Amino acid sequence: MAETFAFNADIQQLMSLIINTFYSNKEVFLRELISNASDALDKIRYESITDPEKIEAQPNFYIKIIPDKTNSTITIEDSGIGMTKNELINNLGTIAKSGTKAFMEAMAAGGDISMIGQFGEVDEEKEKEEKKKKTKKVKEVSHEWEQLNKNKPLWMRKSEDVTNEEYSSFYKSLSNDWEDHLAVKHFSVEGQLEFRALLFVPRRAPFDLFESKKKRNNIKLYVRRVFLMDDCDELMPEWMNMVKGVVDSEDLPLNISRETLQQNKILRVIKKNLVKKCLEMFAEIAEKKDDYKKFYEQFGKCLKLGVHEDSTNRTKIAELLRFSTSKSGDELISLKEYVDRMKEGQNDIYYITGESITQVSSSPFLENLRKKGLEVLYMVDPVDEYCVQQLKEFDGKKLKSTTKEGLDIEDEDEKKKLEELKAEFEPLTKLMKEVLGDKVEKVMVSGRMADSPCVLTTSEYGWSANMERIMKAQAMRDNSMTSYMVSKKTMEVNPKHSIMSELKKKASADKSDKTVKDLIWLLFDTSLLTSGFNLDEPTQFAGRIHRMIKLGLSIDDDDDALADDDPWICSGLFLIRRCWFCCCLLLFVVHLLFLCCALSNYKDLPPLEEVEGAADEASKMEEVDSAATCL
Repeated sequence: MAETFAFNADIQQLMSLIINTFYSNKEVFLRELISNASDALDKIRYESITDPEKIEAQPNFYIKIIPDKTNSTITIEDSGIGMTKNELINNLGTIAKSGTKAFMEAMAAGGDISMIGQFGEVDEEKEKEEKKKKTKKVKEVSHEWEQLNKNKPLWMRKSEDVTNEEYSSFYKSLSNDWEDHLAVKHFSVEGQLEFRALLFVPRRAPFDLFESKKKRNNIKLYVRRVFLMDDCDELMPEWMNMVKGVVDSEDLPLNISRETLQQNKILRVIKKNLVKKCLEMFAEIAEKKDDYKKFYEQFGKCLKLGVHEDSTNRTKIAELLRFSTSKSGDELISLKEYVDRMKEGQNDIYYITGESITQVSSSPFLENLRKKGLEVLYMVDPVDEYCVQQLKEFDGKKLKSTTKEGLDIEDEDEKKKLEELKAEFEPLTKLMKEVLGDKVEKVMVSGRMADSPCVLTTSEYGWSANMERIMKAQAMRDNSMTSYMVSKKTMEVNPKHSIMSELKKKASADKSDKTVKDLIWLLFDTSLLTSGFNLDEPTQFAGRIHRMIKLGLSIDDDDDALADDDPWICSGLFLIRRCWFCCCLLLFVVHLLFLCCALSNYKDLPPLEEVEGAADEASKMEEVDSAATCL
């Protein structure tokens, strides 16, 4: 037969556990006492509505903290409601008995009064002593009190009742910032969930905004006006770490120590509303062009991280992005502005990534796009690479990288001509692929260039040259991932360029010509540089450049080989070259002197006359022969 037993408890041990293990910090006791004092004030304030005499003796509500260094004590004193002897026994003598909870349950009207204390202690009411005749002693004691909570809870007031000066003062005390805030959002949410919030956007980003080890204490969480924590990671997304403010909820359930939350469902609802209101605040800033320019300079990276991380609000965040373009000059434009001024028939949003505006603006990838009048977004922030990985389209227009395969900007006539040129340059492209080997995936004729002979592109789903550079710079990168994502490059050649035309002729004449191979490698290396990649073999690149210089100076490589074998040969070759030059110069001078002499003798020749007879003609011929001998 089942038996029922009541739980027994070692009260001494239980109290020791409550005192030593419930709270993570010993200083929490002060918060508990102040919370209970606040509840006592709320009680007397509520009762004074029906019985005003209760506050006649002390109409001012206060909580005093009195430290006594001499006696090593700290006293919490309030002007709230007291407790009778029975209440002391029932509430303080019974574990987990809450006078506040009983008071709240006893209120028939259920007024707008919120009390947080459910476990704590309150000051004992002093029992009245019997009246006895005593000698009256008069003491004059003066106390100077300092108000600790000078900042009023502005979030409890209506936004229209708060001045800009009050917002500014509250923000500075909250954030320890010396500047005024850039924007503020003051709102309350009512319904199944009730909370109030006061959010600020600072004017400038702190230097450690993206420091991963920094404690996030931007949003202070209150529960019924009692501070709970300032490092709640689930309250705001990481990309909104620039927003500062206060959130006060009436519905958050707490654990017994009132230091942590018991559930996360309500937090998720609060977080969703906070993100929504922050996006509204950013959109309001964007309406003021000068203010938004300052905001974007400081927190543009945060918005781009938001596009990468927040899939729910990605479209709204994308509307806040700003970029330089090939037509905007120094002005930043939004994606909506780009779409509004797209050319007729343009279906994609074109962009290019790189290290700087100077680099990307002179990129060979933009040559044909410029000639066709197509605008290109300049994405020169390293975060842009992560941003566009998630932002595939905007307003129904796909984002297309100009540095990757699949760029289609030719019309039908241009495509037909390109097909003819592909057949004409097929032998050259095959030879280039044979020479370059596994350095490239393929070599093909392309129409994306106008003034450059060739470029290197990557696959549509692989890393761009800029992303490859960023990932290689990561100290803790995963090399296996790097080798997987670094796709092989495609070499695209411009068939209309004179270099490619002459190289085609030279390759057709002799495929095994060493000069042709050197030229192909030089084109590959220069394409690496102009396309934004780094040279993997700079020494070999320098060697090919040196061979081209020797070719231009008519220096034979065999002479250099002999010179490397024997320094005497090197000296001999040097002397021979110098002597040969001197001999050529001497012969030239001698030849010049002979020429001058011949001209002088030519002037002294007698004029030709009509010859009468064979004898006279023979004598004239002898004179000419003698002149010829002199010459």
